[in-house]
Amino acid sequence: MIYDFQSLIIKYKKYSNIYQKINSECKKGALIKIKRGLYTDDLSNDKEVIANVCYHPSYISFEYALSFYGLIPEYVSEYTSAVFGKKNNKLYRMKESTFEYRSVPDEVFPLGIVIMKNSNGISYKMASKEKALCDLLYSKYPVRSIRDLKSLMFEDLRIDENELIQLDADFIMEIAPLYHSNSLTTLIKYLKREFQHE
Repeated sequence: MIYDFQSLIIKYKKYSNIYQKINSECKKGALIKIKRGLYTDDLSNDKEVIANVCYHPSYISFEYALSFYGLIPEYVSEYTSAVFGKKNNKLYRMKESTFEYRSVPDEVFPLGIVIMKNSNGISYKMASKEKALCDLLYSKYPVRSIRDLKSLMFEDLRIDENELIQLDADFIMEIAPLYHSNSLTTLIKYLKREFQHE
């Protein structure tokens, strides 16, 4: 469960010194501080929600989302999220968890986001499969040829080709130009060639 300070005031209302109680619970590990005024008592189940609230506004994307959807074979332990309007990537470490934030263009930020729920029933935002792929290609070193794109996707990232052809190519081609990225321009060419989209 995630708590803001007001929630903890209610939770610990029977204690005379609430600040001391919060500090005590943090020292015991019963509470974990996410950032100023925000805590969790269930880090194992709240990580996706924490990824959204630790650096806001954001949504889970890139490698973590693609692994979640089964497009890449590796398990990704780092919670990778997208933000906008930031010049530099951010990295937060909490206990044994790492939360990374990378910028995407402002125009694409609100597009292709789905609402998920964790095991505690708390909602969080994650990129769709298509959006996560576009975000990840945008974050990589730019490629300008279909050959290099295929090498990046299928050799370096090990994206499952069978899963790739199930994606909504029309949506990808709709949002890809908004990244103003050579890699995404090349992805459009690849999709048109491979899947004969006009």
